[in-house]
Amino acid sequence: MKIVYLGSGEFGIECLDALARSGHSLGFIVTQPPLPSGRGRQPKPTPVARWADAHSIPYLETSDVNTAEVVGKIADYRPDLIVVIAFGQKIGSELNNLPPKGAVNVHASLLPRYRGAAPINWAIINGETTTGLSIITLSEKMDAGQILAQSQTDIAADETAGQLHDRLAEMAAPLLLRTIDKIVGGTAVYTEQDHDKATCAPKLKKSDGFLDFAEPAEVLARKIRGFWPWPGASVNYVSKKTGKSVRVIIGGAEVVVGATLCGCPGQAHGPAPTEPPLISPGTFDENLNVICCHDALKITRIKPAGSALMDFKEFANGRQTQPGDFLQKIDR
Repeated sequence: MKIVYLGSGEFGIECLDALARSGHSLGFIVTQPPLPSGRGRQPKPTPVARWADAHSIPYLETSDVNTAEVVGKIADYRPDLIVVIAFGQKIGSELNNLPPKGAVNVHASLLPRYRGAAPINWAIINGETTTGLSIITLSEKMDAGQILAQSQTDIAADETAGQLHDRLAEMAAPLLLRTIDKIVGGTAVYTEQDHDKATCAPKLKKSDGFLDFAEPAEVLARKIRGFWPWPGASVNYVSKKTGKSVRVIIGGAEVVVGATLCGCPGQAHGPAPTEPPLISPGTFDENLNVICCHDALKITRIKPAGSALMDFKEFANGRQTQPGDFLQKIDR
């Protein structure tokens, strides 16, 4: 089988490795152009471009795969099948219909749930306990193609989006090869999705990661896992003593279950006259847990701006964190 690969993200590297080791011919790769990266904002090739360089496979960087010129270059390789993984561009009908066997996509969810750019993140944020992979045909509507194969896995209670991403990427490679073998052998089954059950997983924005401690601790803990490593669950750490603040990304946290005396608007709970005063959400209590609208969070890992990820104890010792310090929502 002659294959052309369209992809940009790290998620597809395991599949590229598997295709390169297989008996199929991976003749050409198309990927996104380099994007500014790091503090210097220097252009950096995509992970797929770097992989193609390392394996001496011809590739093309383009911001529009559907131009006549790019479609013509792909056609020159006479592919039997196009494989699309984490590409970042919509594939037009001309390109989709070019190979005799069409085009297939590896998507990191159990479709029709979590169609869109960030299925791994939103599955964790929404509290799903299982997720998986779907291999589908391309269609005019995003992630709405026919299903050729699926594989399910549990989401661990402490698993971050980054960890789940890597695990699903490893699972994808053998599933893709088995599916291609079925396409070659004519035994692949194409199943229409139940479109009435479709849910969305929109692309994440930096501001999605701005935490608000007026939410319950369980919700915040899922967001911290779901937003790691990007965009990161961000807040401003403010010292009560000095008033100085620093932006931080929370890399890990555990829910501390128990009564919370916080001043969340609209909450039924409140202190009796003999109880301590209300504590504002986001404030560190006497145990250096962060008060939330319901329950509290014990932060385990934190990344201050310009520094590496560290244990919270190390951060707290360095900042002389004490009860009354607080985490403030970022407003922009």
